[in-house]
Amino acid sequence: MDYDVIVVGSGLAGLVATVELADKGKKVLLLDQEPEASLGGQAWWSFGGLFLVNSPEQRRMGIKDSRELAWQDWMGTAGYDREDDEDYWGKKWAKAYIEFATNEKRKWLHEQGIRFFPIVGWAERGGYLAEGHGNSVPRFHIVWGTGPGIVAPFEERMREAIKKGLVDYRPRHRVDELISTGGSITGVKGGVLEQSSAARGEASSRNKIGEFEFQSQAVMVTSGGIGANHELIREHWPARLGSPPKNMISGVPEHVDGRMLTITEDAGGRIVNRDRMWHYTEGIKNWNPVWANHGIRILPGPSSLWLDARGQRLPAPNFPGFDTLGTLETIQATGFDYSWFILTQKIIEREFALSGSEQNPDLTGKSIKKVLSRVLPGPTSPVQAFMDKGEDFVVAKTLPELVDGMNNLTDEKLLNLADIERQVQARDREMDNKFTKDLQITALRGARNYLGDKLIRVAKPHKLLDSKSGPLIAVRLHIVSRKTLGGLQTDLSGRVLDQSGKPVPGLYAAGEVAGFGGGGIHGYRALEGTFLGGCLFSGRQAARGLAKDLG
Repeated sequence: MDYDVIVVGSGLAGLVATVELADKGKKVLLLDQEPEASLGGQAWWSFGGLFLVNSPEQRRMGIKDSRELAWQDWMGTAGYDREDDEDYWGKKWAKAYIEFATNEKRKWLHEQGIRFFPIVGWAERGGYLAEGHGNSVPRFHIVWGTGPGIVAPFEERMREAIKKGLVDYRPRHRVDELISTGGSITGVKGGVLEQSSAARGEASSRNKIGEFEFQSQAVMVTSGGIGANHELIREHWPARLGSPPKNMISGVPEHVDGRMLTITEDAGGRIVNRDRMWHYTEGIKNWNPVWANHGIRILPGPSSLWLDARGQRLPAPNFPGFDTLGTLETIQATGFDYSWFILTQKIIEREFALSGSEQNPDLTGKSIKKVLSRVLPGPTSPVQAFMDKGEDFVVAKTLPELVDGMNNLTDEKLLNLADIERQVQARDREMDNKFTKDLQITALRGARNYLGDKLIRVAKPHKLLDSKSGPLIAVRLHIVSRKTLGGLQTDLSGRVLDQSGKPVPGLYAAGEVAGFGGGGIHGYRALEGTFLGGCLFSGRQAARGLAKDLG
């Protein structure tokens, strides 16, 4: 055998699996179709949020969290309804992950030098009953250094293992086939792609200059999902979310194409929960794109007024930051694939964060001075750049000017000034008292009871038409593709299962390609901070299971 293990995909799950295997003395070949510039995959581009339970950061912010509360939230969110089949292993992975997030996860990351921003974010707030979807408490821990800060320690460990002769890393090696010998996976075949100077995230050449074949005792697939393959997304789009969007923007680079899912299925692996996926509704077109159709997600606070394409306010609890897929279903039911935020200068400077390491240079660059500047008047520089240059933004002094600008962004010109003015004024009248029947206003006032939201995340409640809070701002929001929630079904050792539920000998998987564990650890919905965390946990778990199996 050339190697003990071949790992296919050098994203976060692949990096974690590689270094964990090397730590066990296994010789690993790490392959990826992209240039070395893209090492770390999607994780490098991420905001760096991780789901932790009962952390020191939470306790310092006065948050009372527990494993039991986290499990209650997870179960209410996941909505498992295929527990005898497709959800069987996903639910087991979820229980193991909650234990990991409650106990070992933070310590393990801390030992590798990873640190966290002290204010914990509150993502996916739900807006339903106690046993429904959403996080009951803030759990979104932002890594100091964002996505690159997560990737760095594992890359460093990998390069040390290369020096020791335990890891052989080969970019521009595209796997086209898993080799099966006597019913066991014993290696890979594929094409060597020509060298590429493409920068991180940019499309790279697919010109083949050679072929390869490598043998191993086992193969682990860590190749990611289908987020950039919009044809595949539409093919598996679930009916419960309405018709698939005619227009989407991409929240991931073009190489997130789902190739290895089909290749692994052809080798005997079972794919489950194909109809489960995670796409955001608050996407804006990047004025400075890195990849084709590049979309950025707004991570909004709860104050913006959310309207559909015809200018009708979305019903409760479709508020910014509450229920991603619930809002997606609501928007798709309108027959349009875009919607609108209306807000003020005061709201945007406090409540708009942009997902992505490159959109948060203060956190990514670990600059305390720049982070502190967020409390100063005005939006962050990346948000201001979108206001100045982004095609989805309208800024105006008056509501008539704002609505005119909004209509000018679309061919349909569906928005009626009198209709929007009525809704805005109705919302503003609810601000005259400390009590209200408007659930969004109740929610944003309640959010400010949490110190973290009051300090940096939720604007002081005010009337949208208050000139002192202006100018007015409108943002056209697109559907932005992101994550695959289903995938290769795996047991708790990361072994890929076949159609009969038995492990395919020599075949393992981790990360998004495995639904972040078990073929769908999240069920139907996610609590955020669990995608990166799922890559970390499943990569580690599968590597340790594989090392044990190899002996």
